[in-house]
Amino acid sequence: MINLYFVRHAHSTYTPDELSRPLSARGFADATKVTELLTTEKIDIVVSSPYKRAVQTVEGIADCIGKKVEIIDGFKERTLTTEPAEDFTLAITKVWEDYNFSWEGGESNFIAQKRGVEATYNVLEKYKDKNVVIGTHGNIMVLIMNFFDKRYDFSFWKNLEMPDIYKLTFEDDELISVNRLWEKL
Repeated sequence: MINLYFVRHAHSTYTPDELSRPLSARGFADATKVTELLTTEKIDIVVSSPYKRAVQTVEGIADCIGKKVEIIDGFKERTLTTEPAEDFTLAITKVWEDYNFSWEGGESNFIAQKRGVEATYNVLEKYKDKNVVIGTHGNIMVLIMNFFDKRYDFSFWKNLEMPDIYKLTFEDDELISVNRLWEKL
């Protein structure tokens, strides 16, 4: 058995620089709550998307267990478009309606999901019988969850919080259960 704790990053201060966008003051406060919640889960390993806001959300639990955050590129957010979308709602709806569709320079759901699932399988293989925190992003997290269980879809994504935490329990490569852990404290 392996438990993967997918942590959608806390609120960030918007900048067009995806890689180094930091958490906001509210995001840092919520990241502290994420750390408090995860300290009760006997975490062994912490991995994250390379994006600063994802790392900042989970680095507190890494500090608590005396480990460094391992960066895994496959957990970065999906690229929607090369330029910011004029109508984000339209842009995101279109890619969820057609898994093979992509905007110019962006990833289709199928391509982003494939990347995220490969990263997930690598973690499952590398960290058997461990509790692993994964700092990530809403869209890629739900695409990964959707691969294992189709209930996790666009409607589910639209109702995520920021941050949010889902514990996925696997036996080998088979998803056994999903439990939401995040509650506003």
